[in-house]
Amino acid sequence: MKVVQFSLTVLATISLFSCSKSDDIYQSVDSYPNVVATFGTKIDLNNLANYANQMIPSYITKDNSTLNPVTNKGATLGRVLFYDKNLSSNNTISCASCHQQANAFSDVVVASVGVNGTTGRHAMRLINARFANESKFFWDERAASLEIQTTQPIRNHTEMGFSGTSGDQSFNDLITKLNGIGYYKELFKYVYGSEDITENKIQLALGQFIRSIQSFDSKYDSGRALAANDGQPFSNFTAQENQGKNLFLTPPVFDATGNRTSGGFGCAGCHAAPEFDIDPNTRNNGIIGTIGSSVIDITNTRAPSLRDLVKTDGTANGPMMHTGVLVYLQNVVGHYGTINIAPGNTNLDPRLMPGGFGQHLNLTAPEVNAVIAFLKTLSGTNVYVDSKWSSPFSN
Repeated sequence: MKVVQFSLTVLATISLFSCSKSDDIYQSVDSYPNVVATFGTKIDLNNLANYANQMIPSYITKDNSTLNPVTNKGATLGRVLFYDKNLSSNNTISCASCHQQANAFSDVVVASVGVNGTTGRHAMRLINARFANESKFFWDERAASLEIQTTQPIRNHTEMGFSGTSGDQSFNDLITKLNGIGYYKELFKYVYGSEDITENKIQLALGQFIRSIQSFDSKYDSGRALAANDGQPFSNFTAQENQGKNLFLTPPVFDATGNRTSGGFGCAGCHAAPEFDIDPNTRNNGIIGTIGSSVIDITNTRAPSLRDLVKTDGTANGPMMHTGVLVYLQNVVGHYGTINIAPGNTNLDPRLMPGGFGQHLNLTAPEVNAVIAFLKTLSGTNVYVDSKWSSPFSN
């Protein structure tokens, strides 16, 4: 497996350089009649949307895109692939079916619908996937990179149906299918200088589009831009929001049996500001259920950024955790308030069991409300409406 993953990385790097060297060729719109006919003004190859040079705050330092930097061309192709239902075996499901822009690229249902049933885990939000130390993907981190992850749902029997098993066509059949679609011949030539379609090129483009999805226009970002560090009170925050920030950042102090006696909630121990990404070394958080089954699953150790948990109006972007078991922010804070070490959970994060006991934060209502108020400041607005992340298809 390690050899395969290394090969994919090398191929990704080689293909990326081929893509970047062709940035100034194939610009004539007349050369791409199928693209023009299919997408109209939603994709203008002579005036691409800005994916590569978006504003990134100076305090954001994490970036996992080194091997596959975002380019305007690559992300444009990725956008088409992300929204194209042709990537499913029965032409009914796209990546965007489960990762919807209106919901921070997540789903409002617990288990998304695929071509042959429902998914086994809740669809993870895709906000700021680039700005994280964690480079592995899926809740159980089974994909070594975002690029490897992007085609796994396509290869999945339940999700998009090109598994090559259970009567499904294979991924090679998908390649043949895409080769028969005029706009893909044109787009792959435009991006890579060749009409040749490969899984590696698909992975590169999808990876660039997903990494381009960013959210830095929140109330938190406005406050952080005016402060020297996260520990300072933010001048644009209410007293409650600043209290919540302090509780989020400050580690708790526990007694010998895991009861909090002072300090904060210590959320930043796993979700460090200002990216609010997940610490790659985390274990599971005590939620070990499985959708539709009584079997426990202790392998889920990844999480998306905490940004855009809810929209700015407080509306949830779908249920939270891999089982979708928590619907409201109150549920989330409450879960961490009292951690029960369930039988069989040998992979619980040690930060949640001080002294070997499940933590008891002894939450008060004002503290809970303050942390929720702070979490709501992490939501922006542009990510939900920016056309460069919307469907390029007319329907």
